[in-house]
Amino acid sequence: MRPAWRFGTATADDFEPLLAIRIEVMREHLERVFRYKPSRARRIFREHFAEPGMRTILVDGKLAGCVALRRRPDETHIDSFYLSARYQNRGLGAAILKVLLAEAEGIGLPIRLDVLQGSPAGRFYERHGFVRTGEDTIEVHYERPVPQVT
Repeated sequence: MRPAWRFGTATADDFEPLLAIRIEVMREHLERVFRYKPSRARRIFREHFAEPGMRTILVDGKLAGCVALRRRPDETHIDSFYLSARYQNRGLGAAILKVLLAEAEGIGLPIRLDVLQGSPAGRFYERHGFVRTGEDTIEVHYERPVPQVT
């Protein structure tokens, strides 16, 4: 059974616990591509955290992760989608993504995101209609086109 969840507003008090979740989720993958350094992880997450659109993910009232949905002139961008390992592989990430996609599709712009090279997250997004649009040495770029109205 999927736990009850909701979005919350990210506050300064959430930064450290969310950074810990980000490191828990990403460290192994970043180490694999030689990109893990604690100071770098903190700096990059601080930059993303400070941008408008960051939300907390609360499960049964407890902080379980975060995600950002950011509206830009030519796209809606999803980033910083981190869900504590204890909540993964239970359908919760898919449920959260489904809500984000419904909101983003209402904006009427393509939805884009980036995934670390070799991350299993790429398959997750492909299952939800994202297509690979390019890549560099660090990330794979994905897009979910605007649904066609018939």
